[in-house]
Amino acid sequence: MIDLQVLRLEPDAVRDSQRRRGADPALVDRAVELDREWREVLRSFEAARAEQKRQSKLVGQLVGRKKTATGEALVEVERELAVAMAESGGLADAVKTKAAVSAAASARVDASLMLIDNIVDADAPVGAEEDFRLIATVGEPRDFAVEGFSPKDHLQIGQILGAIDTERAAKVSGARFYYLTGDAVLLELALLNLAMSLAVGEGFTPVLPPALVKPEAMAGTGFLGQAAENVYRLESDDLYLVGTAEVPLAAFRADEILNEAELPTRYVGFSPCFRREAGTHGRDTRGIIRVHQFDKVEMFSFCHPDDSLSEHQRLLGWERRFMDLLEIPYRVIDVATGDLGASAARKFDIEAWIPTQNTYREVTSASNCTSFQARRLKIRFRSSDGKTHPVATLNGTLVAMPRIIVAILENHQTAEGGVRIPAALRPWLGGREHFSPASP
Repeated sequence: MIDLQVLRLEPDAVRDSQRRRGADPALVDRAVELDREWREVLRSFEAARAEQKRQSKLVGQLVGRKKTATGEALVEVERELAVAMAESGGLADAVKTKAAVSAAASARVDASLMLIDNIVDADAPVGAEEDFRLIATVGEPRDFAVEGFSPKDHLQIGQILGAIDTERAAKVSGARFYYLTGDAVLLELALLNLAMSLAVGEGFTPVLPPALVKPEAMAGTGFLGQAAENVYRLESDDLYLVGTAEVPLAAFRADEILNEAELPTRYVGFSPCFRREAGTHGRDTRGIIRVHQFDKVEMFSFCHPDDSLSEHQRLLGWERRFMDLLEIPYRVIDVATGDLGASAARKFDIEAWIPTQNTYREVTSASNCTSFQARRLKIRFRSSDGKTHPVATLNGTLVAMPRIIVAILENHQTAEGGVRIPAALRPWLGGREHFSPASP
């Protein structure tokens, strides 16, 4: 969630961030009003508690006087003590009531803050999906006409190789599912090994996280707001299937205080991912570009807030390095504010060239979530002065398997229906240089 102090001191900046996202600025007005109400209630509660303490002190003094008093003095002390005790009891009831009212008001503030998206980076381009800023274009798309053949799409190639089967998957699971078989399985495992070796070599700790998480983990990472329609929920267990390893990796350190010297702490997770793909009816129905289940390697970093911008660039750099190893043309874009997830202040995407679609398609992303997720998940670090502060969290996809497989099959296909294997993957494939068409 956003910093409450920022809401109090700079509400216009928060409203402007909402507008830049295309989100509702009225949510900010509501939070400001609830915060005002809570502070009034809190002042009343604190005043009552202070009076209760004063009265308790008076009772203690009268009890002390009673021990030494005699005669008329004792009678007077007992009278005063009875009055003080009665008033103290009334104050206790009032304090208890005001404490409950204050807690309820505070909960309403927290709930209102949970509805407000992260404050966008001032340098992020404003607009909808198509209003991204181009950062770099790497590599030249192949000219298949010059080579003398028309490129096949990934599903055709997968069928020739005996590597992708969507028809049997539809029979077993329905639309937007797939089987990988034969060489496609070996390709995914090679991609996994290459990605993990790159990340571990850069100091990431490898993790195989759970794919089912509690509501607190999903809400804490910001996936129960605008993204909730794409989340699978197991109602009988009140658990959610993750759409990305970002969720369990972020929640891995929930409710913990890290030492400043530990930062940055980086993890790389491999997990299955599940997405409903709600709102995409009719889009990418052919092949394995947009599916309900897929595997992904995800980088995650907990770092000092002052280092989040540079850490964001590092994540993007590792993603680019991985893409370079796959010898695929791609471009890097600065995602527009209207296309950011609720948690991201800024996001960079890498889009691979897909020959048969004659366009670039997203294959990785790197997001700076600043302290937004950490505040929700209560992840802090202790600085040298002994104080605690929220960490910054960042995530970056190193490889989303089906889309990278699509890009490799289409960009490295041969006229004979085979696929040239990028050199970086060959050590994980027994030195093979090509995937060849399957025997009839």
